[in-house]
Amino acid sequence: MTEDQLEQETLQWLAEVGYTVRYGLDIAPDGDTPLRSNYQQVALQDNLREALQRLNPGIPQAAREDALAQVLDLGVPALLASNRAFHKLLVNGVPVSYQVDGETRGDFAKLVDWNHSANNQFWAVNQFSVKGQHHARRPDIVLFVNGLPLVVIELKNPADLHADIWMAYDQIETYKEQIPELFRTNELLVISDGAEARMGSLSADRKRYMQWRTIDGVKIDPLGEFGELETLIRGVLAPEILLDYLRYCVLFEDDGRLVKKVAGYHQYHAVRAAIARVLEAASKDAAATVRGKGGVVWHTQGSGKSITMTCFAARVLQEPQLQNPTIVVITDRNDLDGQLFGVFSLAQDLLREQPVQANTRQELRQVLANRPSGGIIFATIQKFMPGEDEDTFPVLSERSNIVVLADEAHRTQYGFAAKLKIRKAKYPTAESSPPLTTDGQPVAQQAQFAPSEKEVLTYQAGYAQHLRDALPQATFVAFTGTPVSSSDKNTEAVFGSHIHIYDMQQAKEDGATVPIYYESRLAKLKLNDEVLPLLDDEVDELAEDEEEDQQAKSKSKWAALEKVVGTQSRIDSVALDIVTHFEARDAANRGKAMIVAMSRDICVHLYDAIVKLRPDWHSDDPEHGAIKIVMTGSASDKALLRPHIYGAAIKKRLEKRFKDPHDSLKLVIVRDMWLTGFDAPCVHTMYIDKPMKGHNLMQAIARVNRVFKDKQGGLVVDYLGIGNELKAAMKEYTASKGRGKPTVDAHEALAVMLEKLDVLKALLHGCDWSGFRTDGYKSLKAGADHVLGLPPSKPGGERDGKKRFCDNTLALSQAFSLCCTLDEAKELRDEVAFMQAIKVILNHTGFRGGSTPERIES
Repeated sequence: MTEDQLEQETLQWLAEVGYTVRYGLDIAPDGDTPLRSNYQQVALQDNLREALQRLNPGIPQAAREDALAQVLDLGVPALLASNRAFHKLLVNGVPVSYQVDGETRGDFAKLVDWNHSANNQFWAVNQFSVKGQHHARRPDIVLFVNGLPLVVIELKNPADLHADIWMAYDQIETYKEQIPELFRTNELLVISDGAEARMGSLSADRKRYMQWRTIDGVKIDPLGEFGELETLIRGVLAPEILLDYLRYCVLFEDDGRLVKKVAGYHQYHAVRAAIARVLEAASKDAAATVRGKGGVVWHTQGSGKSITMTCFAARVLQEPQLQNPTIVVITDRNDLDGQLFGVFSLAQDLLREQPVQANTRQELRQVLANRPSGGIIFATIQKFMPGEDEDTFPVLSERSNIVVLADEAHRTQYGFAAKLKIRKAKYPTAESSPPLTTDGQPVAQQAQFAPSEKEVLTYQAGYAQHLRDALPQATFVAFTGTPVSSSDKNTEAVFGSHIHIYDMQQAKEDGATVPIYYESRLAKLKLNDEVLPLLDDEVDELAEDEEEDQQAKSKSKWAALEKVVGTQSRIDSVALDIVTHFEARDAANRGKAMIVAMSRDICVHLYDAIVKLRPDWHSDDPEHGAIKIVMTGSASDKALLRPHIYGAAIKKRLEKRFKDPHDSLKLVIVRDMWLTGFDAPCVHTMYIDKPMKGHNLMQAIARVNRVFKDKQGGLVVDYLGIGNELKAAMKEYTASKGRGKPTVDAHEALAVMLEKLDVLKALLHGCDWSGFRTDGYKSLKAGADHVLGLPPSKPGGERDGKKRFCDNTLALSQAFSLCCTLDEAKELRDEVAFMQAIKVILNHTGFRGGSTPERIES
């Protein structure tokens, strides 16, 4: 198949889903039926003008022409910023004003009819030439909606061994530089080599170009593994789906750097399924077993759950049947509440309003009780605690168009059972009761009541019941990455059945996350016999806002364990091992790491031990230093902690520093902050020195599974024996029908490394490289010459020794980066470096047969 044949087949698929196919040369300025006056024009202006008239019959022609002018000249020079300005116009309409009976009236001219796809014009134009300031380029296919170029598709010859999908990506990047005008109105970019197909946004790098693996949202790869392009066309570019997608699943974030994000197939279909379930659960005719239960969206950690929630919120707010609903977003941790609030705040273009954060219990009651409609309100579930003189939480709103989004629906979301509570009540004692008259009335002048306290026994339900008492007619939707299925904590029983599942296995297959490897370092400390007996099933981490009775139950055991874990000799051992381990890991694969300690005191002692070993890592200035502690605290904390207690603004600055791969901040020590909802893709290692289990453990280790550049996997290093807890968490996970493993033993990566090293040694058979440690370039040159002289792997074919050697060396390097801290791998470090050096020499040669240096490193 040639590239032209692939192009024609793609056009055929587009025609089948509803596009009119036009040939670019026919509608060119010098074509048979020109629709542009010059090659600099990228919009089909007559088509757009006609669409404005058709979709806005009530707006005068002069105002429509003004709308046309605004679209054609966005007035923003920067490409991505102008793209954001256009997207606002596309989704919301173009603001115009005109005179009616002598009064100025404001309105919005629609560029698209979002509700009726048939009212729009969809064209697929191939070989659409555009002239830039210095270059003329011709993308393969451009998709126009009402004359606006919204999608660019770039194809590569599937039969050309040297023209893969990433050459199509490089071509798109070149187009963005040389003909930027075409991309000011762009919504989606598609690349394909026939076998593979990917879709990304205008700001997406290679890692953010993703597959679209479904058509109906249920069956994965319905057309087979090599039907990716057709699946993408039918699954997201079909007119009706494309409009729905662009309206609710495209968002811009500007947190110092503008980024455009588009939802993946799992996020889009989760939103569609969730809105259908909410409409059913919120209906007045809903059955009692369904009413209020909006269901569970289970998307594994690291797969973009926050974006899914944001897109879903946007969809809910604009749903006509819900009549201007209110959204309440519930978390169970202050830091998670702040992080998710930040995500929603950055997506105001999509949400069309500013979220509100309830910072106190009183503020929560005021903002909910006095709201007749609309709004996005954030709060922790602990703010739904009744007051001291209340046994139940008061009703705040009986509206049925309130949708509650429960993030990480665990623990605090299951509190329905009533518990005995003892509280103090003031009342007049019997001894102080006033004397009575003969008719039984108190003697007024002697009435002196002495207030006294007495214990009053009452029953009080948990947070989840208080939340439902406050909002009895609301519909509840759970978003979770780690569903819990223990006997008393069943997610489905609380929120309803699963709406959509995207598990670890699927996320890894899609490249949405990287695998997590596990390495135990207990043997290195030689202290496990002392510590492990204290790790029983009742020891769990103390949550920041955990219920009082649960805290009291576990505090004594926690304190006993902390005393052992926090001994100075053990802290010194852990610090030395972390420093040695991290430096080796960072040398093999540049990145950052988190250290999880079990108390704030231990955090500080561990920090002191580390900076004693590496003094240059320390700095009193939050803007400098390679290591910091991030934890809660106040000015009243003891002197040991105070130097590491920061205000909100400095914590935010530390967060930005840590997320920046080029910043010198490499290590952070935490107790419980940044363990949920925190996304720093450059983090590749987590050192755990704190007892954790269940969903808390699963959420924490997911901090290292984010996709980032050439990161092959995250690594969890265990200093406290959490291996059994990982197995228990896996048991719960599989019981909920999840596929994939939360972690992979680092020795599995070692096995791959040894296998690839054997392959490379076999390729060098007959070459004397025994003196590679001492004779420098001599062995390297001999090895490279030998590889280039290898016979073809297929009789009569081209010599491919270079490609085979480079491909296997890449796999060797990737495996080594995941297991380089194991003793067995360290022993082979020099041999690995020798193979990598040969690959570098080979890529500096001009011989055919090998991948380019860029392809090898990608």
